[in-house]
Amino acid sequence: MNRLDAGELLPILQGFRGARVWVVGDLMLDEYVEGTVSRISPEAPVPVVKVSGRRHSLGGAGNVGYCLASLGATVQLCGLVGEDDAGRKLLAACEEAGINSSAIGRAGSTIRKLRVVAQRQQLLRMDWEDVQPISEVDAGALIDALESGPRPNAIVLSDYAKGVLTPWVARRLIDLGARLGVPVLVDPKVDDLGVFRGATVVTPNLGEFVAVAGGSVPDVGSAEFAALVEQHRVEAGLDALLVTLGGRGSLVARESGAVAIESTPRDVYDVTGAGDTLIAALALGLAVGADLATAARIANTAAGLAVGQFGTATVTLELLVRDLRRRPASAVLDADELAQQLAVWRLEGKRVVFTNGCFDVLHAGHLALLRQAATLGDVLVLGINDDASVKRLKGPERPFTPQDERCALVGALDCVDAVTLFAEDTPLKLIEQICPAVLVKGADYALKDVVGREVVEAAGGEVVLVDLVAERSTTRLIEKAGGQG
Repeated sequence: MNRLDAGELLPILQGFRGARVWVVGDLMLDEYVEGTVSRISPEAPVPVVKVSGRRHSLGGAGNVGYCLASLGATVQLCGLVGEDDAGRKLLAACEEAGINSSAIGRAGSTIRKLRVVAQRQQLLRMDWEDVQPISEVDAGALIDALESGPRPNAIVLSDYAKGVLTPWVARRLIDLGARLGVPVLVDPKVDDLGVFRGATVVTPNLGEFVAVAGGSVPDVGSAEFAALVEQHRVEAGLDALLVTLGGRGSLVARESGAVAIESTPRDVYDVTGAGDTLIAALALGLAVGADLATAARIANTAAGLAVGQFGTATVTLELLVRDLRRRPASAVLDADELAQQLAVWRLEGKRVVFTNGCFDVLHAGHLALLRQAATLGDVLVLGINDDASVKRLKGPERPFTPQDERCALVGALDCVDAVTLFAEDTPLKLIEQICPAVLVKGADYALKDVVGREVVEAAGGEVVLVDLVAERSTTRLIEKAGGQG
């Protein structure tokens, strides 16, 4: 399942928007100093970076929250920051991303990671951190702040071993998830997965799992490896254990059996944040009711997109949809294919334009109308009268061009994104199904006479009349051809 299945993946992705997720864990500020290197320092054998810019972003559990927000979720972040400049920047970044920070406490100093980057390569990383385990009193206050808000659809524990996710905190949140009936997902940094007993799914990478297994594992593609993952799942008391394997995808062990999730080959620029992206997409999949294998496939795709970008990359819902969806072989779509394509375009935020006609004898006037229509939005959908309706409208000798050929001709135009047939005398039923943002007709129509105007305007859309090319119409061409004959 590497491409979008209309009956399964698309409704899941549509559900991402508005799903509510709590993210609890170690918060940090990621900072980047960026520039270029053209010489080595005369003072020491080190590169000299000519700085061109500096930026910061949410790191650690904050990046998980940012990934979730970018995929459309409503996010509540929980952790600790200091009463310092880095803490203020982190909270401001939360506000900018639309992340609720009301369950973020203040204590100690904010964890910072400063990376010096030149030509897309990290030259140096500097960390500021003072790791102290959070007290049960402080942790309880943070969890109380979470519980005072709306119920989540999923809970993510993002552990960077910086003190927030103590065994006591993990136990309290896993038990809370069980009481609420929502999945609890854990990205771990501990060797003892039993700390997370009862969690829905724990997602170590291969290196972390090797540490859990004692330093040695069989080949990751072997049955022995799958059996070892299952053994640790059972021993730790987890519903599922998902081990990420980089370019080889991931392996999911669960009570019903192990399943391997393959990766799509991609150019890798930076693996920073790939695990955050994976658990964010996985959490959303489970939050909206997907089964674990389906959610894992979506998450694996999202993580693959993340490694193709530099830094703690963010994968948007629109980018994920574009990568997952099955692209039609042509622009000519039946009703089901069109419904799927429209749903994808709307997930991507596309503005849909619609126009219609018989297009029996394609001419310059048609091309001008379609090109003008295409400029009024992001995608142009064209409704074509089928042969039977053309005969009813134009007479028994029409159409001259069969419906399949008419569709293929206009579908080959760069300005047309989708073509579909309709059997009725008017496109009203089709317009009701599509509900375009813009309905286009030629300027030879009066607005009051445009079929579907009320439907479009009632939905907040608009009707646009475009100028026609003088002396260009199918009727005139037919009359001219008949006269010459």
